[in-house]
Amino acid sequence: MSDAASDTTPLPDIQSSGDERQIAINKVGVTNVRYPISLRTPGKGQGNEFIHTVATINMFVSLPHDVKGTHMSRFLEVLNEYHNELCSDSLRLVANRMKEKLDAKDAYLELNFPYFVDKQAPVSGQTGKLDFDVTFEIASNGTDDFVMTLKIPATSLCPCSKEISDYGAHNQRCDMTVKVRMADGVHLWIEELFAIVEQCASTQVFSVLKRPDEKWVTERAYENPKFVEDIVRDLAVALNKDDRIVWYQCSSENYESIHNHNAYAFIERDKR
Repeated sequence: MSDAASDTTPLPDIQSSGDERQIAINKVGVTNVRYPISLRTPGKGQGNEFIHTVATINMFVSLPHDVKGTHMSRFLEVLNEYHNELCSDSLRLVANRMKEKLDAKDAYLELNFPYFVDKQAPVSGQTGKLDFDVTFEIASNGTDDFVMTLKIPATSLCPCSKEISDYGAHNQRCDMTVKVRMADGVHLWIEELFAIVEQCASTQVFSVLKRPDEKWVTERAYENPKFVEDIVRDLAVALNKDDRIVWYQCSSENYESIHNHNAYAFIERDKR
């Protein structure tokens, strides 16, 4: 067979063949794809500035009961179509393009990435960048659904330890995780949700602390003791007050300093 003939001979498409088991698959696709993205930020109040980061991306579609497999390479083709404009504003377009490209009824897009905010130390004013994890989940299955998740580090101090001790109290780092759905037509910046969440712990954490700052943080936590239950209830109170948020899950995991286990609490509410 000549090279020319082999180049024009169609290759078999096994994925598109039938499947006699007749079982539909809810999600099939690719995971752990690392890809550069751009994120719109509030900027100087104009909402027209971007920061750049690298996301770990999962991409899925539904598969009918009578089709053997999906075309995995097409997921990356879709990403590459949006190479120059893969930003927070275009994610719904990407999910809808996945449905079109893979001839699917449903499409799901998940992005997890580190995000950085500038934080000033409370006394010295020294500025440093604090990082936390953000996840975007987009579902396109008749209606478009968007969920934003923030996982934010903070400090908690035990009220019981403070009450029963002659001096001192044990404290710990905690991770507060909040997942939210927003009302149609409204926008909630990552920075805005971050500011709501971090106020619900005993005190915040900072990347740069001088001695006066360390004194302030230590005393602030001591003056504001909270159980893990207090943290999630305060999170719920704050999220209930924001009319832009129509559904949420909030949790806190406190990394105990005097136990070899963690404390955890969780609340979910649909405000619709």
